[in-house]
Amino acid sequence: MIKILFVCHGNICRSPMAEFVLKDMVQKEGIANEFYIASAATSTEEIGNPVHHGTRSKLAQVGISTSGKYAVQMKRSDYQEYDYIIGMDSWNYRNMLRIAGKDNKEKISLLLDYTDHPRDVADPWYTGDFEKTYDDVLAGCQGFLAYLRQQGKLA
Repeated sequence: MIKILFVCHGNICRSPMAEFVLKDMVQKEGIANEFYIASAATSTEEIGNPVHHGTRSKLAQVGISTSGKYAVQMKRSDYQEYDYIIGMDSWNYRNMLRIAGKDNKEKISLLLDYTDHPRDVADPWYTGDFEKTYDDVLAGCQGFLAYLRQQGKLA
């Protein structure tokens, strides 16, 4: 089983969007049983809060539910638990390293590093543009699955 943890600042916008987009993709491909996918925050600001209404609304438009998801914080032990810890931007990347302690096994990366145009995922908390964030997340998740196939980890 491939274990993936998506991480952003509050775990209410970008990382849950990535979590549920990837869950939907692998479900549609019939390979969901090969994955454990979750998301977390680097901060404590939103812990216990539901997914942001903008993320819920955008994902509902494409038939994806975030029901039952509440913000949690990344823990140091997550580094041992997950195969891939994927952040949304360079600021989160630094905080992920701080929480993990170090990245000796090279598990920590950024979502859009799996695309042809590495950059930070647009943050809708500041922009209000959940469409742009969804486009970034979708491209990143598609790129990540392509990467896993290239690495021989998926058929």
